[in-house]
Amino acid sequence: MSDRPTDTRTPFAPPSTAVVFENGMWRSRTLTAVSYPEEGNDACLAVEEGSYWFRHRNDMIVAAVRRYPPSGPIYDMGGGNGFVSLAMERTGNAVVLVEPGSGARNAVRRGVTNVIHGTLEDAAFEETSIDAVGVFDAVEHIEHEHRVLNGIHRVLVPGGRVYCDVPAGRWLWSEEDVTAGHFLRYTRSSLRDWFQRAGFQVEFLSSFFSWLHLPILLFRTLPYRLGRHRPVTPDHAATKADHSLPAPLRPIAAAAHRWELERISRGATTPLGTSLICVARSA
Repeated sequence: MSDRPTDTRTPFAPPSTAVVFENGMWRSRTLTAVSYPEEGNDACLAVEEGSYWFRHRNDMIVAAVRRYPPSGPIYDMGGGNGFVSLAMERTGNAVVLVEPGSGARNAVRRGVTNVIHGTLEDAAFEETSIDAVGVFDAVEHIEHEHRVLNGIHRVLVPGGRVYCDVPAGRWLWSEEDVTAGHFLRYTRSSLRDWFQRAGFQVEFLSSFFSWLHLPILLFRTLPYRLGRHRPVTPDHAATKADHSLPAPLRPIAAAAHRWELERISRGATTPLGTSLICVARSA
């Protein structure tokens, strides 16, 4: 099979010889399975545009990238359907989405410019060949997540940046984490230690979704701990309901989101939340 493109799209040249170009994207010759429901990307695709959660996460990521800009393209590892990649592209960043699941095909159809179907390990990027990496709600799906960060450190140029967000609060663990294929939720100290052990300097680390902490605790965590949970199916209806807000909560959430966005835009942190966002630099 030829490594040259077979359609009208002109591909970028990835820093790897382990991928081939076909059907509008680069594909790894091998694909490693990941801990994420097969139907998860399609369920998310149906709700991302209208979801308060996905919108605010995008706003926080874009604000972090703007305040701590990359020196080159951002490789969005485990980037799903490309919702984050498109947001970063629209704000002027060059982006390469790297996704092992069905989200890679969704991202191509969605219009993401550069897509690689595979994992970081599958793509086998050359050492010190990448300027910046994004890992957005991805590492919690990997059992030995330290290997991922070590791999990122290997492919990053010296001084290259990593942008990361993860679910926060080990005490918030619930059936939803199990169904989503999470291996853990992080604390500030555990996330900071994880980066530092891999040879990174943490430049920014903050919580967000501060208002969501209490609802998650009351309606997910406590029932789970009391044994009153039921298995969660990540289908379209369940995902849509999970990403819709009752009318009384909308102004509260909107005000909290504005407050968090204003803080990250000036480099200030938020003390509490159900997610963590981090920017780190390779030493």
